[in-house]
Amino acid sequence: MLNGCLADTEYLEVTARSGHRYGVWVTTPPGYAESTDSLPLIYVVDGNWAVGFTAPLIVTQADPYLTVAPYIQVSVGYAGEEAAQWAQLRNRDLVPPGEPVGEEMRRTLAAARDSGAMTPEHMDAYLAQLTDTHADVFLSFLTEELHPLLQSKVRVSESGHGLFGYSYGGLFALYAWLRETSPFATFGAGSPGVAATDSQVFPLIAALPEHGSVSSAQRLHVTLNEAELFGAIPIYREIGRNLLTVLEDLHAQGRSGEVSKAMLHETHLTGLQASFLSYLKTCHTRSESVPGDDDRE
Repeated sequence: MLNGCLADTEYLEVTARSGHRYGVWVTTPPGYAESTDSLPLIYVVDGNWAVGFTAPLIVTQADPYLTVAPYIQVSVGYAGEEAAQWAQLRNRDLVPPGEPVGEEMRRTLAAARDSGAMTPEHMDAYLAQLTDTHADVFLSFLTEELHPLLQSKVRVSESGHGLFGYSYGGLFALYAWLRETSPFATFGAGSPGVAATDSQVFPLIAALPEHGSVSSAQRLHVTLNEAELFGAIPIYREIGRNLLTVLEDLHAQGRSGEVSKAMLHETHLTGLQASFLSYLKTCHTRSESVPGDDDRE
């Protein structure tokens, strides 16, 4: 069925082999109906929240001052009654299996409960999902089930696909990049939620092949917000410090050449759209020059 809230967007619901049901928004770019070109797909997780911030940016590929290449956006979230529980269900799907729950995260959740920002029941459900995480299952759904399905519905290119996530979605994108997951060529990890100093991403980094032993064209773009690193909220400072450790470990492994980085003038809440745009402008660009380039200021 068509989604009346977003232009050029089709909405469908898909039941995965896991039994979980997902809502999927497929947004096509300007001129898609008049063209016969096959285009790469850019998957965006946290669809219930992210689609409204990110899908409208598909018009940037028509901006003469940018070089964003044409793409189709696929936003993946939750369907039916589960849509209201997206903030806790995402923990199950976006966090790597075996990811520890850091002490700072536990203190943050307890403070939210004590202040009334979260009910005790909501906090318990949130923690329950964090102690039983299955990013590997969700990643398999995207690559082995959803991607082939979309190949039968829209004109999908053979290469150039991307994956973007923010916060725990950014952790998911980082996890997928570390696993060198196909068919993705680029990964955008916005403020990735590496909330524990003993995160599962660190052994994955240590297990990466030595630089030069494997030729990989897969690129990772990481963003962090100034207010997270320098602000007053401890959990965000913890995530910022852990991300810097991630980047240092990647440098030590000789993999920093595959990673681009940007510091944004945003908060954790406002950084989603800016992070996605940074990813598009860095990782998903046309190679040809833009008319009127010399007239830019």
